[in-house]
Amino acid sequence: MGWSIPIFRVAGIQLRIHITFLLLIGWIAFVYYAQGGSPAAVAGVLLILLLFTCVVLHEFGHALAGKAFGINTPDITLLPIGGVARLERMPEEPVQELIIAAAGPAVTAMIALGAFVAGGSFVYPPQAGSSISDVLFTMNVVLLLFNLLPAFPMDGGRVLRALLATRMPYARATQVAANIGQGFAFLFGFMGLFGNPFLLFIALFVYIGASQEAALAQMKDVSRRFPVSSAMVRDFRSLSESATLEEAVDALLATSQHDFPVVNETGNVAGVLTRHDLIAALRKGDASIRVGDVMRRDIPTVTTGTRFEEAFRIMQECNCPAVPVLDSMKRLVGLLTPENVTELMMIQSAMPRRRIS
Repeated sequence: MGWSIPIFRVAGIQLRIHITFLLLIGWIAFVYYAQGGSPAAVAGVLLILLLFTCVVLHEFGHALAGKAFGINTPDITLLPIGGVARLERMPEEPVQELIIAAAGPAVTAMIALGAFVAGGSFVYPPQAGSSISDVLFTMNVVLLLFNLLPAFPMDGGRVLRALLATRMPYARATQVAANIGQGFAFLFGFMGLFGNPFLLFIALFVYIGASQEAALAQMKDVSRRFPVSSAMVRDFRSLSESATLEEAVDALLATSQHDFPVVNETGNVAGVLTRHDLIAALRKGDASIRVGDVMRRDIPTVTTGTRFEEAFRIMQECNCPAVPVLDSMKRLVGLLTPENVTELMMIQSAMPRRRIS
């Protein structure tokens, strides 16, 4: 996710903090400082650490549930509205998504229950003199209720989508849940104009999250009906492993490509050179560096007959910016990028009755 800062890695999962999460930290610190000066600000720091811990545990609940279905979680990003565990692929069945979506709130509920058993009570907003059990109980009850709202990207929206998907097509279920999420976004925004300005940020994230989920579901629906050959890039430029970085720069500037398939001496695909890796290599200022030294070698390939749905899953799992496409003779004949999938989706929306071949 853009605008996020990696902090540390736990159990193979990269934890990140979105820059806007710092706004939440600043807001909490300001509220506590206004209540009682520096001593209250220290209590605010403790609250922030507890909040951080609870949100991370919540997201690890999703990650562990996904792991049970063979779905890994590359990273977790903390946002002002909570956290987002990025699964390498979407669950195959609505029941799987329901379990994964409910696992996070279940962890939050268990933390709240533990705090309640320890003597915690609901005190909102938490005061500077509140006990840790009070703070933990209050914080997790609020997190639980907020996350169960039936709006993307909160867990309640995913639970709603999973339940709807048992009775209607996945794309339709997502659209219904996304519309509800956007409705909540407008409600939060309206409340933010006349109350807590922080709700405006929440409204923005909820609206964007709902829109992205709807687009992703529509993309997945389209991808089920067409092979990769329907929208792969056929006019592209490739590079050889022995090519210089100067040649790669020329290709980058002369074309609209951002990523380039790299072939070895026999003409077989050896990897992909991304724009990000190219720029990073140029900063080293070493003229002896070749394309083969900085390209990504872990890029999978697909064939022209591969269904879009399968290719899209492969792109998600490897977090690939582009996937080389081979024909039946294992020759490089195309390139598949997320933009291709988006363009096919747009064309299908404009011409729903016409099949692209």
